[in-house]
Amino acid sequence: MPVKQLQWIVYASLLAALTAVGAYIPIPIGPVPIVLQNLFVLLAGLLLGGRWGFTSIGIYLLVGAVGMPVFTGGKGGVAHFIGPTGGYLIGFALCAFVTGWISEKASGRTSYDILAVIAGSLLVYVCGVPWLKAVTDMSWNKAVVAGMLPFLMGDALKAALAVILARAIRPVLHRQLEAVSA
Repeated sequence: MPVKQLQWIVYASLLAALTAVGAYIPIPIGPVPIVLQNLFVLLAGLLLGGRWGFTSIGIYLLVGAVGMPVFTGGKGGVAHFIGPTGGYLIGFALCAFVTGWISEKASGRTSYDILAVIAGSLLVYVCGVPWLKAVTDMSWNKAVVAGMLPFLMGDALKAALAVILARAIRPVLHRQLEAVSA
C-alpha cells in the first residue's frame, strides 16, 4: 500500500474517532444539550475532501452499526439507523461528502468553506427531519420544532468553528501529505 494512501486512511480514521469522542461531549446550552459530533463531521469534509470525508464518517457509522457505543449518549447498534435519529446519521455521511466536495472545488477560499459547512449542515436536517417525522409519526411542524430548531444556534457556532479550525489545520495537513509525496 502506498504511504500516501495509508496516511489518508490514518487521517480518515482519526476524524472518525474524533466524531465518536464528540458524541460524548455535551455542551449544556439551552433546553437541549449540544454535542460536538457534527463539528468533527464538518471537519472531516473540510480537511479530507469529499471522498475521504465520506470514508471517515462511513467508518464512524460502520463502527456504530456493529454495536460500538460511538453514537450520542454512548449508544451503538444497527437499530439507531431505523430509529428517530437514523436520518441524521445518514445525513452525517452526506454532509461530510458535500462539505468536502464544495471545499475542494474552492482551493481553500474562506467563502466556499462557509458555503460548504452551511450546505453540509442543512443536508443533515434534510435527511434527519423527514426521517424523524416518518419514524415518530409527528407532524411536520413538530418534527421541525423537535429535530431542528433547538439545534440551529449550536450548529451555526460549530460550523463557524469548523471553518476556523480547518483554515488553521489544512496547511499543516497539506505539508505532511506533500512531504510524503516528495
